[in-house]
Amino acid sequence: MITAQTPVFKKIKFLCIHCTASPEGREMTAADIRKVHLSPPPVGRGWKQVGYVDMIHLDGKITNLVPYDDNEYMEPREITNGVANMNSITRSFVYVGGVAKDGKTPKDTRTDKQKETMAAYIFKMIAVHPDILVCGHNQFAAKACPSFDTVKWLRAVGVPEKNIYKK
Repeated sequence: MITAQTPVFKKIKFLCIHCTASPEGREMTAADIRKVHLSPPPVGRGWKQVGYVDMIHLDGKITNLVPYDDNEYMEPREITNGVANMNSITRSFVYVGGVAKDGKTPKDTRTDKQKETMAAYIFKMIAVHPDILVCGHNQFAAKACPSFDTVKWLRAVGVPEKNIYKK
């Protein structure tokens, strides 16, 4: 039964790719992400939820950070802090890396395993959400993240044009 207290779930519109902005070759853990996102400043950002539902490690393995289901709606428990003002319609995931060994310069540091896993992950999400638009964080924010040209890469791996966000 729907009541005045029943939350209105929004349909998932975007699948957003992020990088951890960590130096090339340095692994990160779920605990690292939680510390950076959830700890109060100056240690972390002081958020109530991490920024991503899943993390792709250097070896291509995936760690789930926020449980979610495969229905077409973003439930409040699934909302992450990946894209300001768009979190209620965006499922965000992250790969470990995105910065050169100097720790400052944006760089596509994805390993072959990360690229394989990322492509499979995106195709799985498109199969479950046929109208989803895949994007990079930098398409919505003045950031380098995810440190590669998402449109170019998505085309190179065969993602259908209708699923590539181009703005």
